[in-house]
Amino acid sequence: MRALIREWAGLIGFVAIFYLVTNTLIFAGFHVPSESMLPTLKVGDQFYAAKYAYGYSRFSTSFVPLPFGEGRFPDLMPERGDIVVFRVPRTEEDYVKRVIGMPGDRIQVSGGRLYINDQIVPREKLRDYSYRDHGGSVVSVTEYEETLPNGRKHLIIEQRDDGSADDTPVYVVPEGHLFMMGDNRDNSQDSRYLTQVGYIPVERVLGRVSMVAFARQGCEATEGLICPGGGWMDRLFRWVD
Repeated sequence: MRALIREWAGLIGFVAIFYLVTNTLIFAGFHVPSESMLPTLKVGDQFYAAKYAYGYSRFSTSFVPLPFGEGRFPDLMPERGDIVVFRVPRTEEDYVKRVIGMPGDRIQVSGGRLYINDQIVPREKLRDYSYRDHGGSVVSVTEYEETLPNGRKHLIIEQRDDGSADDTPVYVVPEGHLFMMGDNRDNSQDSRYLTQVGYIPVERVLGRVSMVAFARQGCEATEGLICPGGGWMDRLFRWVD
């Protein structure tokens, strides 16, 4: 009996160590709790963030941050347009957003249009559509393809160009920080809200998101409504950018 207990204890210990090492150094699993990244990520999407993409910091551990150490090793900077998971300083919650501003950048939203370093970011209208949100309400949006200064293209949706965060001051991104925004521009709590999210220290970036593994929640298109990003079968092992 003792031999059996030791065998099981050894197996459980190995699994625990394997999970801890994998979750800290290679990939960590997350799911999307809100609609802030529509149409790229949907509520219920399960994804895995690459922890190795930008190096490691004291926030890379699976549970609580290490009480010592600053910066990253190796010090690899995310690229503009990357989708990343990060830990918000004020709440210690994990958010997923897109990197819009790099250190030293000037970011502003004016009349619903994004400006980076005083240059308007081009966007091309693709279509208008309506969908049923997570709360059951019907939302009408316009979908655009936005092109960032480094040539990265991604989809965004807008309900209007005169919403609460469609006219902002100029944000100057501090050194060692990033400016994050959601792709659902009128329904995203992001760096535009300085007292809630604000500028994100690079060391608080946990990893890069490249693929949705599966969707926990389905979506049925009905007459006049669509499923942004497709149904759950369309999102099985789907690459995102």
